[in-house]
Amino acid sequence: LFTDDFKGTVLHSKIDFIEILNGSPEPHCDDRDSLCHCEERSDVAISSPVLVSVGAGVVFDDFCAWAAKEGLWGVENLSYIPGEVGASAVQNIGAYGVEVKDVIHKVYCYDTVEEEFVSFSVEECGYGYRDSFFKRPEIKGRYVVTHVVFALSREPKPVLEYGHLKEAVADCHFERSGSGDEKSLTPTMIRKVIIRIRKEKLPEPSVKGSAGSFFKNPVVPMEQFLKIEAAAKAEHGSDYKVPHYDLPDGMVKIPAAWMIEQCGWKGKRSGGAAVWDKQPLVIVNHTGEAYPEEIIGLEKRIIASVRTRFGVELHPEVEHV
Repeated sequence: LFTDDFKGTVLHSKIDFIEILNGSPEPHCDDRDSLCHCEERSDVAISSPVLVSVGAGVVFDDFCAWAAKEGLWGVENLSYIPGEVGASAVQNIGAYGVEVKDVIHKVYCYDTVEEEFVSFSVEECGYGYRDSFFKRPEIKGRYVVTHVVFALSREPKPVLEYGHLKEAVADCHFERSGSGDEKSLTPTMIRKVIIRIRKEKLPEPSVKGSAGSFFKNPVVPMEQFLKIEAAAKAEHGSDYKVPHYDLPDGMVKIPAAWMIEQCGWKGKRSGGAAVWDKQPLVIVNHTGEAYPEEIIGLEKRIIASVRTRFGVELHPEVEHV
């Protein structure tokens, strides 16, 4: 979100390549949406990670499309996220139960301080929820990503546990093949479902300006979640279920979209800015002429209302420049 005229130079990476590093491509299931019968592949070849080097300037969804066509698993759930590969490794983008850190093997950069090319393993990248080593205040801007190596798989590894994704994929799969057998799924099938869901819920960036999900989903202690859940049940009835995701460390992630909608913001306008009427996690430039102050003002009012109602502090995912 540009909050004022930018007094500086913007560099846009045009490093544009996709290359399989560890051997030539194996026979694969592509976008034919059919069950692969490549019996000649050994179990070792199928289960070994396929390392793919991708230039920082490649549009991330183009990479997702390429991987699906090659029959490579790992990034299909991240389909149709706007942006490029270099930024994906900085932001640790995520959607539908998958984060890009799950498939990153190594990130290659140019160090503008030491003036040399360096690389970082996925462990060294310090990934967290929408966070990485590259976003730390003392590091920010020092490293320019040149390319990213991803570890993908030829072995089917569908991730379908997020929300109603499994049901949506099963319905689509049955329509196409007459079978609900997950063993016959392909990355392309899942990618098509993901794209359909995103198009139904999110504005097209080329039509309605936005930065995608504006806020991070808050993570709270179980005790705090139980209080929120009790209040929701008191308001909506004892059978009401608050959407949430239990984390391994005992914390609970609550969808910011649910909180924002509960506070009545869904579809609300404020000057040229608005909360998207199909997904309240998204703030849009509704008129195409919104001022930064209108976006920021709406952001602050949403944060304040969620804090007042739930005692939870929302934090923007969008970077303010």
